Amino acid sequence: MDKKVKWGIYAVISIGLIGMAIHSFLPKSNPDLAGPQQVPSARRKALNVIGETVKVGTINDEIPPTVGLLIPDEEVSLSFETSGKVTAINFTEGTHVKKGQLLAKVNDAQLQAQLRRLEAQLQLAEDRVFRQNALLEKEAVSKEAYEQVQTDLAMLRAEIDMVKANIALTELRAPFDGIVGLRQVSEGTYATPSTIVATLTKISPLKIEFAVPERYTGIIKDGARMQFTVEGHLEPFQATVYATESHIDSKTHTYSMRARYANTDGKLLPGRFANISLLAREIPNSISIPSEAIVPEMGVDKVFLYKSGKAQPVSITKGIRTESRVQVLQGLTPGDTIITSGTLQLRTGLSVTLDEVK
Repeated sequence: MDKKVKWGIYAVISIGLIGMAIHSFLPKSNPDLAGPQQVPSARRKALNVIGETVKVGTINDEIPPTVGLLIPDEEVSLSFETSGKVTAINFTEGTHVKKGQLLAKVNDAQLQAQLRRLEAQLQLAEDRVFRQNALLEKEAVSKEAYEQVQTDLAMLRAEIDMVKANIALTELRAPFDGIVGLRQVSEGTYATPSTIVATLTKISPLKIEFAVPERYTGIIKDGARMQFTVEGHLEPFQATVYATESHIDSKTHTYSMRARYANTDGKLLPGRFANISLLAREIPNSISIPSEAIVPEMGVDKVFLYKSGKAQPVSITKGIRTESRVQVLQGLTPGDTIITSGTLQLRTGLSVTLDEVK
């Protein structure tokens, strides 16, 4: 075979092999993998979705779940106002006491002796004033002499009042009704004003202290009803907000407030944590939709409406958010049907079938 012919055949074969290789790398058209734009409209399958009819109603604006602390209505550490040896303890630990009840006493023997001496002088001083007054009416004594005995009587009465006040300082009395705790002293102890005898706690009613986000400032008013639970009790308890803090905590951006629970049966004790649920306000004549119906897109919130078998997007303006729903301020009108399922698959004009309308 001629050498030139031989090399020509090799060249033709090489070119053919190269062409086949290039062809194998070219994109192929596969009807089974074609996108939606390649599938004839007759073959498209409508997306099955769930819808909800937009209605006007009342939205409950509840604060996020928060934890509060049960604190006593009143609590004080009991101590004497003077120093002395404890001569009597008149209470039983852990029992109820009444306001003004004598709880303990320190030695007042010296003060009692002073009081008896002054009271003995009181009758004589009063008789002296009576006699001086009679003599003054007869002009038998000067007015200055009469005024002197009057002054002596007044000073004596003042001394008696001072001794009685000092005796009162030796008595430890309950400042309010409550439960007296464990005592820290015994009879014979030398007590000073810094000595804590016991703690007196008023647990009926109880206070609940808690904090809410700053956005609720001015919304939650005194008298607002709230509900709380404590560990170990299945039933919820009802309380009423009675006071709010005068400022917002700049570190936590929260707003502190207190509520009051009657606790008439004394079932709850101070120091326990409470899980609080509080309705901040009720907003009537509002539209709300499920949060899963909202599709955020490029900083814009959208929902899809069902219109004549098609999905049509519409932009909305959101308001407050509850646990499962979102208030819509603009973009929807009562009677619209929104799509609440399959939102990630929805596109403008996509055919949809409503399986259920809530």
